[in-house]
Amino acid sequence: MTQGRSRDQAIEAPSAPAVAGDSSAEEAGGRTAARRGQAEQREGRVAAGLSELERWLADQIGQGIAQARQTGPPGWDDLARRLVDAQAPGVAGMVTRLPRVLGAEDWPGLLLGEYALLHLLAVAHRRADALPGPLRQTVRTRVGFPVTRESVLAGPVVRDLWDVVGCRDEEQERLVARRVWLAGRATGRPAMVLSFSPVGQPPESFPPPGTTIDADLAFYPGASPLRALVAVRHGDVEAGPPPGMEISRVPALIAEVLAADPWADSWPLVLAGVVPCPDGLADGAEADVLTAEGTGADGAGADVLRADGLRADGAGADTEGGGDKGADGLRAAGLGADSEEPGGEGPAGEGDARPLHLPLHPAAGVPWRLLAVSGGRPVTVAAEWTPRGLLPLTVWDEEGEVVRL
Repeated sequence: MTQGRSRDQAIEAPSAPAVAGDSSAEEAGGRTAARRGQAEQREGRVAAGLSELERWLADQIGQGIAQARQTGPPGWDDLARRLVDAQAPGVAGMVTRLPRVLGAEDWPGLLLGEYALLHLLAVAHRRADALPGPLRQTVRTRVGFPVTRESVLAGPVVRDLWDVVGCRDEEQERLVARRVWLAGRATGRPAMVLSFSPVGQPPESFPPPGTTIDADLAFYPGASPLRALVAVRHGDVEAGPPPGMEISRVPALIAEVLAADPWADSWPLVLAGVVPCPDGLADGAEADVLTAEGTGADGAGADVLRADGLRADGAGADTEGGGDKGADGLRAAGLGADSEEPGGEGPAGEGDARPLHLPLHPAAGVPWRLLAVSGGRPVTVAAEWTPRGLLPLTVWDEEGEVVRL
């Protein structure tokens, strides 16, 4: 409407274009000032909301969490609403997900871990000026400050042959969030393309897992950039199964991801030469050795690894004394293979014959389809790392055939 009035003024007074130009400049300046004022107002609301969150967390720790199963959810709902009012939707989302931990056996430790991450985010936002630029952008994104699609596409792009390694749909209130996981063949970079669609409507189409696309991706800013937009798609190519990493490299990779973004709760992995078992993925070469030595022709002993990281023969495969690290240890569940062992030569698997083992997320159940495709043989598996274990996405068999899980 403002632009329309400017054009009308120009038509009515053609002899005074400078005046019309001055008027348009004033209007543009007014809009800029209004946007700046709105941004400053939001900054103030967010700061106040996160300051309240810090006080709330201190009260929760002071009172203890023994009754959290009974009293937690109502209080969390109220807190989430206040954070939404404070225009911090990202933090509100973290709060609304707190009830998920209450169903776990080790819920007290998990809840304390989530409280710690909320506190870390609130403090990081308060001290944002002292943070490096990429980490500061990560904090703002986690809090809920938007990054426009136009600004992302205006930034640098990464061209590569991108393997579509997995896809997962998740219903969030009245929307379906679709996450498509990609892996660059030349760069080795992972990427995640996120789209939303109303419940009941088909989501945005994307090539299925097993496809390789030649494309330019523009990544959202951050300390550990993962989410991306497809800026230009040059076409599909025939490339075969994606290259994968060894299980032994996963602990260091996840540690690097969490060092850059402590709030990361999902990361794509493509693992080569792994043997699925009922509760996790084992290093193929090591599992073959154990199978040859400890599995009879009748299949006895084939369950080489249990959920707690112990070998079927009772030998520890995870932490000192054969114990489990716990799903909340460094928020890196399933990375117990990197622990120190008495009498070993560093991380498990480097100085002994124990297999490296990454457990599955409890929600994954027994991966029957994955086990059937593998048949006890090494395969390439794409999975989503989470703090509580892996969620298998896709498997490629020995002949390179792709099966979505």
